[in-house]
Amino acid sequence: MVKPFNPDKFRKGITKALPGIAAGFNDPDTWVSTGNYTLNYLISGDFERGIPLGKVTCFAGESGSGKSYIAAGNLVRNAQAQGIFCVLLDSENALDEQWLHAVGVDTSPDKLLRIGISMVDEVAGILHEFVKDYASKYDGVDKEERPKVLFVVDSLGMLSTPTEVNQFEKADMKGDMGRKAKALKALVQQTVNRIAQWNIGFVATNHTYKSQNMFDPDDVISGGMGVIFASSIVVAMKKMKLKEDAAGNKITQVKGIRAGCKVVKSRYAKPFESVQVHIPYDTGMDPYSGLFDMLDGMDLLRKEGNSYIYTALDGTEIKKFQKAWKLNTDGCLDRVMDEFDKIKKNENYNLADKIHAEDEQTTETVEKEV
Repeated sequence: MVKPFNPDKFRKGITKALPGIAAGFNDPDTWVSTGNYTLNYLISGDFERGIPLGKVTCFAGESGSGKSYIAAGNLVRNAQAQGIFCVLLDSENALDEQWLHAVGVDTSPDKLLRIGISMVDEVAGILHEFVKDYASKYDGVDKEERPKVLFVVDSLGMLSTPTEVNQFEKADMKGDMGRKAKALKALVQQTVNRIAQWNIGFVATNHTYKSQNMFDPDDVISGGMGVIFASSIVVAMKKMKLKEDAAGNKITQVKGIRAGCKVVKSRYAKPFESVQVHIPYDTGMDPYSGLFDMLDGMDLLRKEGNSYIYTALDGTEIKKFQKAWKLNTDGCLDRVMDEFDKIKKNENYNLADKIHAEDEQTTETVEKEV
């Protein structure tokens, strides 16, 4: 009889010989909300979960599209609410303390560290030293007892290479001959491998530029394809005008931005799904924006005249006009989200279809009797 292979010795030998190697799985157990339920779902497949620790997430978009609002604002605020320490690596020198306070970020030294940076090498050095120190302190500590940290880089597009710095000092700007794309790929690639087994998250914003390809008109993410390949999650963003008042009425005045978000890459949900996230200037991001359209597209709502009806699991019908649904009047959208997991898990749940089928069966029985 062939003796079964015992992997314990092999596993211990590998991890001992190569300290940087992590054996086993590193499924994320800590998620931070983006501030919008629909965007959370399109990224992670869950309304409450946004981006995970242990992975690299990239928000890329044109100037003013809301990427910094989500990455350096909402994600940092929501991470702090979960006891996660945040490090802001600011290459644009745009993350003012007053703005951070306005979006709800706590800038206390025990909650947040902002570091001004300018080069790709500086980000790499900071991450290398931090992860090295973190691993030496918490290698033998249970994952639940390790501190959680979120790094946010705003932005990758503004980072320079040593070549560009030297050329600036010599007043001879010839470009870096593609070195920046290679450096950014290496940065993201190494970060993915270094943070996977630890309670460390990495979020970066990046720039986009107009596509010159007539067959692929979507904006192109700067920094080369290596950044996209190496990242775990990539969200492409586009800026549009928000011309609605607080009651959802169409107006001519611009009241904010509509951030068109397309999940280009995700390991936890279907890619290329989109949502328009409303960010009014006065009140900040609407967490429910885009949710009605998503639920309607899933056929969880049925249209009757000018109203939309949701049949709850207990048979209760929630009937409201489209505007009332979008405004979450009486918590109608909350009700659907609360039951959504049960709906997904039970393929035969569809109570509305059951009721409809029972009505048809009753009608057919009556007709036969008549």
